[in-house]
Amino acid sequence: HPVMTTSPPDGRLIYRCLTGKDDHAFCERVSTALEEGWRLHGAPSITWNPDEGCGYVAQAVVWPGYATTY
Repeated sequence: HPVMTTSPPDGRLIYRCLTGKDDHAFCERVSTALEEGWRLHGAPSITWNPDEGCGYVAQAVVWPGYATTY
């Protein structure tokens, strides 16, 4: 388990929006963020790219300890 700190790792901001193709690599990125201690914020968003024949996903994550309201 990660050691939790009051600030996000690597000097990152408290909010991140992960984006990418809806594939295994994207799921790994979100899973890694969760393992590092980030928390999901809101629902994911997905859109279809007909030219590439695939979906693109966006998922917001926030560092815990900060007020998050919708």
